[in-house]
Amino acid sequence: MLPLLKILIFLLFFISGILLYRELYPLLMKRLERWQKKRIDKIAPQLERVWLNIPIEKLVIINITLPFLLGGIGWFFLKSPVGLIGGFVFGLVMPFVVLRFLETRRRNKFASQLVDGIMLLSSSLRAGLSLLQSFEVLVEEMPPPISQEFGLVLRENKIGVPFEDSLISLNKRMNIEELELLVDSILVARETGGDLTKVFSRLTTTIRDRHKLKEKVKTLTIQGRLQGMIMSVLPFLFAWWVNKIDPHHFDVMLKTETGRFLLILAVVFQAVGIFLIRKFSTIKV
Repeated sequence: MLPLLKILIFLLFFISGILLYRELYPLLMKRLERWQKKRIDKIAPQLERVWLNIPIEKLVIINITLPFLLGGIGWFFLKSPVGLIGGFVFGLVMPFVVLRFLETRRRNKFASQLVDGIMLLSSSLRAGLSLLQSFEVLVEEMPPPISQEFGLVLRENKIGVPFEDSLISLNKRMNIEELELLVDSILVARETGGDLTKVFSRLTTTIRDRHKLKEKVKTLTIQGRLQGMIMSVLPFLFAWWVNKIDPHHFDVMLKTETGRFLLILAVVFQAVGIFLIRKFSTIKV
């Protein structure tokens, strides 16, 4: 009777598991699809801004496999749940971090090319070309990303989008103060009939002065920013060094309630200090 009872219990658990799976699996898949759709909707515009053409199917595969892959790597090296969870979380945020880095690098490169682009537009206008023809010269002569962005403006204009709307879209897409000055200057000059060559000449001088001022500000605030970096790393290096010399040195902090409270308080004060140092050493120009 006892083996038969065990078999019946096993069958009941097995059937219950199948029924539970049939009920929960569609719900979990719907939740997973919604989650994937939200992430893809956030990632796709960033891919467009950095001109990366990745099919949606591959993007979904990367989005699903990357957290599990990095979680497995974290577990393999650290042999602890901390490595597993840390790798999984890093895999979730890694696509956004990489895309933000690529977008920032592309925007900075575009800003560094803008002065040369404006000078090329001014030279083309002096040679008797129209503004659209000057844009075509810029697209042909300048390297990416400035050629790609202004080429998109020309393509939009050719399919019927008003030139002013294309420039406004470019300004929103890149979100650079110097480009906003250029776009505003072109729009105002087209409405009032101003001389764009003189406007571009003044604009070039203004942008160069802004770049010089930004570099000067960076030089003057480098001490504060370096101090913030050192202060953020130093406590962790100190704790690692002390723990290596005496593994039981922090037992009183980790095994007592007062010690744990002081550790949490120290982390909070450390975060506040880093934030204040970064805030005080950041000057918008």
